[in-house]
Amino acid sequence: MPDIRLPYGKAKILCRIPEKNFAGTMTASLHDSQPDKGQEELVREAMTHPLGAPRLSRLAMGKRTVVILASDHTRPVPSRTLLPLVLQEIREGNPQADITILIATGCHRATSREELAAKLGPDIVEQEKIVVHDCDDHHQLVSIGVLPSGGECWINRLAVEADLLVAEGFIEPHFFAGFSGGRKSVLPGIAGRKTVLSNHCSEFIAHEKARTGILEGNPIHEDMLWAARQAGLAYIVNVVINAEKKIVYAAAGDVEEAHRAGREFLSSRCRVRAIPADIVISTNGGYPLDQNIYQAVKGLTAAEAAVREGGVIIMLSRSEDGAGGEAFYHQLADEPDIEKTLSLFMSRGRAETAPDQWQTQILIRVLRRARVIYFSDAPDPVVRSLHMLPVHSMEEALALARELIGKEAPSIAVIPDGVSVIVSAGD
Repeated sequence: MPDIRLPYGKAKILCRIPEKNFAGTMTASLHDSQPDKGQEELVREAMTHPLGAPRLSRLAMGKRTVVILASDHTRPVPSRTLLPLVLQEIREGNPQADITILIATGCHRATSREELAAKLGPDIVEQEKIVVHDCDDHHQLVSIGVLPSGGECWINRLAVEADLLVAEGFIEPHFFAGFSGGRKSVLPGIAGRKTVLSNHCSEFIAHEKARTGILEGNPIHEDMLWAARQAGLAYIVNVVINAEKKIVYAAAGDVEEAHRAGREFLSSRCRVRAIPADIVISTNGGYPLDQNIYQAVKGLTAAEAAVREGGVIIMLSRSEDGAGGEAFYHQLADEPDIEKTLSLFMSRGRAETAPDQWQTQILIRVLRRARVIYFSDAPDPVVRSLHMLPVHSMEEALALARELIGKEAPSIAVIPDGVSVIVSAGD
């Protein structure tokens, strides 16, 4: 009987599947990758040999104001390692630079001081100038033009007015932008809500190219890249991390070239062949990505790519913060008919997108394919309101899944980390 330990918050949950049911696991080789050098050494080496751009120390020369875009509390970016090295190199080139760390929250809630200290390290929080982006603070925002899709692009004024704009981040598969990292530090990272809503419209979310691991022809990515270029993002340091959240690869330099190198490394280690199964078990990779149901939609899309039509997905996500978005919650909880909700979304133009609509739209897409059993710490009524079935143990989840499938020996496949893989029907 295969025993598989699945990430759940900061812990692991034991999953035991009978041999007769077990179809296999879909695990990226990246999952267990170990770096051949120290984490700082990998980043220093990337910054010493930037791709498509001069060294950061050289870029910083003569620049009065420098803004560094840093990820927020919802992303497992190893900022404690990255930011000190970025700050050091900027000051090597320009000791007098006026540096601001701008936290790229996108449309998330503000990152608290405690969360900043945990993520960036207490020294940086005490010693550096830090501003948390607010997508609804119009005084912070300035228009930089019109996106390829037609929406107006509003970006944080600090970034636009900086003499030098750089970003740290990490690259992982992304369920509609193709990959995270690179240009996403700007859009949605420091964009106004109106701009994010336009970029995340129902038309684009439904686009066949707006899927995990796809950039070419992806309209969401095209908007994001345009925004990053127009905002003047001159330099990025992006990393790839393994299941232990340790850096296994780093790339620095131009927003396109460095990002391309990082995603090529990632793609070669995270594409897995789908194992079609009646029941597919997935996770959101544990903390910090499984703090709410909203974020867990990402891990659900990995299972969606493997589960058979009419099958069952068992999703493990601690979700101690509950739904994770008021609009997301009400879009599902207030209307029992998901088909009616989907029709409403698809009737809206690009400028009419509602907050969280994209996440709801993708969850509805998953729910149309399979029943979802949700293993979490979220309140049961919340899970049920989101059209999923709450459970609190693997035994309960597997028993319910078998009951729903109604087969004597349903096949069961496992995706230990649903946000780290690109599940493909091909090799």
